[in-house]
Formats: sequence, structure tokens, C-alpha cells
Amino acid sequence: MHDAIGLIPAAGKGVRLGLPYPKELYPIIRENRYKPVAQFVVDNLVTAGVRDIVIVINETKAQLLGYFGDGRRFGCNIAYTVQEPRAAEGSSTSPGLADALDAAYHLTRGRTVFFGMADTIMTPPDVFARTAAAMTPEDDVMLTLFPTTRPEKFGMVRLGERGQVIAIVDKPREKTTLTEMWGAIVWRPRFTERLHESVQRKELDFAKTLNGAIRDGLRVRGVAISDGSFSDLGTYEEIRELDLSSRQP
Repeated sequence: MHDAIGLIPAAGKGVRLGLPYPKELYPIIRENRYKPVAQFVVDNLVTAGVRDIVIVINETKAQLLGYFGDGRRFGCNIAYTVQEPRAAEGSSTSPGLADALDAAYHLTRGRTVFFGMADTIMTPPDVFARTAAAMTPEDDVMLTLFPTTRPEKFGMVRLGERGQVIAIVDKPREKTTLTEMWGAIVWRPRFTERLHESVQRKELDFAKTLNGAIRDGLRVRGVAISDGSFSDLGTYEEIRELDLSSRQP
């Protein structure tokens, strides 16, 4: 897609880990080489042919700029935008995400957005390429779906008979029959505008914004990456799980 732009929010404080550096630079060792966790999503985007990427940062993330620079070492062009401090509002279970995504509105408006998180690792490497390939001209939003046995940690997806997304159930606290969560998203300009309008109204719950878009007739579908995996490195428990899985033969 010639109008594609990658969008990576990395403005969180990372207080759960308490690291002396941005959690997005947490070292992942593969084949005796260092690779920060945020580089995985950058590589996913570049594999899909995305050459323009914007990373949303806060005022403390200068080390991210130092590592990624302008992106040319990674085969892309990277720009940065700052999410201004804002007190959490509403009852969002992901406070700040919608606001962080909208902080790049001046760069993403009118383009096809490829959104992935900076503290996650998704396999296989072509997850974004598969998601984009599954989109039809009528689709506004395409969710990248991964199987999970931990629904309480993720945005779970309820699908209709034809693969359309009926609803997002964000981190269900009660037992659920849902087995697929969204790990990344590709969306077109209509959803960018919808997100921007929601944030302007101070409606900051990203799951509610997605559900509202579905109710209002935007075409939202999902593509299942049944042979893939999704790891969220937001806590030390999750980091330990990833480390153990990487040691398995």
C-alpha cells in the first residue's frame, strides 16, 4: 500500500517494570545478538512493505530516539510525536492508548494505518503482510487475531458467521468462550477520523471506540493467525514466560 504508515505507541511510563531505561528497549537475546523488544514490531512493519513509521513517545523517551534514529538502519523512515501528559479519564482498561494513537493524527490522517504495540512480539514475521492482504476495498478495519488461553489480559474478539467482528470484549473478568484476541490492527482513514472525534470528545477507551465504530456501520473484520504467537512484555511474569518458551527445543 503506497499510503501505508506504521503507528507504534510507546508513551507509557513502564512503571510495572521499574527499569532504568524505556521498557521498549528491554533486551531480547536471539542467536547471541541483542534486539530490543520494540525492534520486533518495526521489523514486522518493514516486512509488510511499510516504509514510513511514527513512534509516539513521552518526554522521558530520549533513549528510543538514540536507538532507532531516523530509521534508515532498519529499512524505514521513522518520525516521532509526543503524547502530552493527560490525567486518565473515564473507565478505560487501557488508559492513554486512544489518546496516544490520536497524538499522531497530523501524520496518519488520510493514510492506511498499521498499528502495533512496542512491547509485544508477534510471529510469524509477516503478520502485518497477512493482515493487509486479507483486506478488501470495503473494509475499514482489519484486526490481526491470535489464539490465547489468557482472555483476561487482552481485547477479546467476538466474530460473526462471515468473519465480521461483532464486538470487542476488553479483558473479560468473567469466564468467556472467546478464544481469539487482537494483537495488531490495520485501518483506513474512516477509522482514523472516528478515533480522532472520540478523543476530542474525551472518550478515551479504545475498545469502546472500536465497538462504537462497529455499531455505526464501519466494516470491521479479523484475520486469524492460527500459526502465530503473541507475547506482551508488560510485566516480569510475561518476560519470564517468553524466556522459558524461547528455551524449549
